[in-house]
Amino acid sequence: MKTIVITGSTRGLGLELAKCFRKNGWNTVINGINEKRLNDSATLLNAIDSEGIVSTYCGNIADTDTIKGLIDHTVSEFYCIDMWVNNAGVNQPMKPLWELEESEIDALLNIDLKAAIIGSILAKKQMETQSNGGYIYNVEGYGSNDAMMLGLNMYGTSKRALTHFTKAFAKELDESVSKVKIGRLSPGIMITDFTVKALGGKNDIKLPEKTKKVYNILGDYPDTVAEFLSSKMMKTTKNNAHIEWLTGRKAAWRFMTAGFNKRDFFSD
Repeated sequence: MKTIVITGSTRGLGLELAKCFRKNGWNTVINGINEKRLNDSATLLNAIDSEGIVSTYCGNIADTDTIKGLIDHTVSEFYCIDMWVNNAGVNQPMKPLWELEESEIDALLNIDLKAAIIGSILAKKQMETQSNGGYIYNVEGYGSNDAMMLGLNMYGTSKRALTHFTKAFAKELDESVSKVKIGRLSPGIMITDFTVKALGGKNDIKLPEKTKKVYNILGDYPDTVAEFLSSKMMKTTKNNAHIEWLTGRKAAWRFMTAGFNKRDFFSD
């Protein structure tokens, strides 16, 4: 039976991915910083009929000791890690870079970038000890494709850097003939608390009306995205895979048909 670890998985895409893998019989290890939310998420997952086992690990993934503890916890329970997903992330307050506090910049870089880098490195070291290696996925976001806008500079910077890191890591794995593989998940625009809450829920984000219109056209709920991503993740065996939900063609079609397919994710 295979085992997946998903960081930041008590809500949004992380939790929906956990549900999908659980339905497919995987052992599922979830992580978060809020113990009550973590336990509530485990209850939801345990309600799904599956041969797999649900396990939890509470801690801030921005802390390297938490990542080490998460790996040790998983290996002690399930002996190996077949897939590791660096999903944990926070959004930034929607304001110009020069209005951000240094502590806000630190939080964004530590969670959205550094935690994924350290998570990838430590997961790779564990997977090298396993006969079948393993697969690591990093989650892209706004900025990964060089998109830019006022109020998303630091978030976009961290995601653009994460894309470069993941592709470069894949090249290093190839050149070192490693049995570990790494890839990227591109979920597109998801309508979750992340969309309207900054820094893990500490601050509200007031979205401009123009941005809401774009989100209404291109956005999706995370369960829809997770079903697509997980089905590809379970089949993919190549290194440097890029699993993309909102492709350019799909986005173009959404804009072309927006007049006939009106949606409003932000109505009260």
